[in-house]
Parts: sequence; structure tokens; C-alpha cells
Amino acid sequence: MPTSEPLDRVLELLRLRGGRVTTARRAILQALLLHREHLTAEQLTAEVHVVHPDISESTVYRFLDDLETLGVVDHVHLGHGPAVYHLFEDRHQHLVCESCGQVVEIPAKTLDPLRAVLSSQFRFELEARHFALPGYCEGCAPSARATADVRLAPSD
Repeated sequence: MPTSEPLDRVLELLRLRGGRVTTARRAILQALLLHREHLTAEQLTAEVHVVHPDISESTVYRFLDDLETLGVVDHVHLGHGPAVYHLFEDRHQHLVCESCGQVVEIPAKTLDPLRAVLSSQFRFELEARHFALPGYCEGCAPSARATADVRLAPSD
């Protein structure tokens, strides 16, 4: 069971913004705080159903949207699958391997030099937090390079 401090802070924020604190909302938030990893709405619904089988998936989606509006959760697309949700406690960016699917979290500030170049040279403000940056992990990069070399080699 998560400590009540983060739960109480989020519920108070919800109340201050005019939201109601219902059993369903409390259960969804508790499941999110308990697991703390990146979960799809479907996975979160399954977790909530363990204790509250009557809470619908649409209720989970709606509350996730509310929590995102409050700045409590964020969603990210880690590839071709459904969005995953995580607590917005620490800003980070996701790297995802195009070959094996490994996800690496990096501090958001790692992209600050790129943000500065995009801002100064192109007058563009990068907001990449909802999307993972694709590439290849250390283990998959050599075979990805070899495959690219074969594709780029001139044919006879």
C-alpha cells in the first residue's frame, strides 16, 4: 500500500481544482502509486480490478486524463503499442531500441543542448516527453549497422 502522503497530496490537488474524490479515483491513484512503473491504461485497469472489479476501463482513462491535466501523470508512446502512463515526479526522456524494445530512461536535461540549438537556430521549442526517441541499444547496434551497410552497398 502506498504511503498516504503522495495520495493525500494528489487528492487535495484534485479537490482544489474542483474534482470529486470517489472510491474509483482513489483506487486508480493507489494502484498507480503502488506500481510506479510505466503502465498502460489496460494494465492499470487490471490492477484496479483485483480489488474493485466494478471500475470500468473508461473510468480509468478519464481519470488518467484528469491526472495528466493536473500534472500528476504523463503519458508516453514507447513505440507502436499503446501509450503508457507514469507519475510525473521526475522529468525524464525515453529511448527505445527499434530491435529488442528495450526502454532506457534518461534525465530530461540530457536534451537541453538540442533544445537550445532548436530554439536559437530554428525558433522551435522541443517538447518530446510524449514520445520515445528510437534508436538501437548497445547490444543491437552492431547488427543494425551491418544490416544498414548491406542495404546501402552498391549492387553489381
